[in-house]
Amino acid sequence: MAGHNLMAPRRALAVGFLRSLTAGLALSTRPSRAQMAGSGSKTLVAYFSRTGNTRVIAGQIRRARDADLFEIRPAEPYPEDYEETVAQARQERDAGHEPPLAGAVPGIGAYDTVFLGMPIWGGTAPPVIRSFLSAHDLTGKTLVPFITHGGYGRGQSVQVIQSRAPRSEVLQGFTLEADQERRTLETVTRWLRDIPPSR
Repeated sequence: MAGHNLMAPRRALAVGFLRSLTAGLALSTRPSRAQMAGSGSKTLVAYFSRTGNTRVIAGQIRRARDADLFEIRPAEPYPEDYEETVAQARQERDAGHEPPLAGAVPGIGAYDTVFLGMPIWGGTAPPVIRSFLSAHDLTGKTLVPFITHGGYGRGQSVQVIQSRAPRSEVLQGFTLEADQERRTLETVTRWLRDIPPSR
């Protein structure tokens, strides 16, 4: 029992250290409003990413351009389930719904260039991108889209940007096919067809 009593404080200390380290790492992945507002950068990288593909590109652009980083997030997160997210996004698209955002970019007027990242959902920009464009005055700014998709190209996404930010200069941007989640689901579905169901 004496050995147990000696180890307990050490375990508690180790657990506390790991928790603080994990919390610190989690906080470091998303810049605070104060960090963004005070950086002095004229370039912003704003992105929405569900699976992480667009997030990776956003991070690379941020490092290459010494830019500020802002993750576009809906106030109410999309479902974890892929098919449920697809269904919800389709309903929002068809209804023209713009979901409320979890936050806005502080001091958007300070930026000259905005790299805007998104996946393609249902052949167009996700509803949260429409929300972002409606919530921020991008007049006179250069917008540079970077887009990930699952094999169908960028769809109507650029037209959405141009229509929602008509007083901005929208450059050609970057497009990359990167949709492992959909392909994984399709591959597993094909595989399961060969597995007999339970009796």
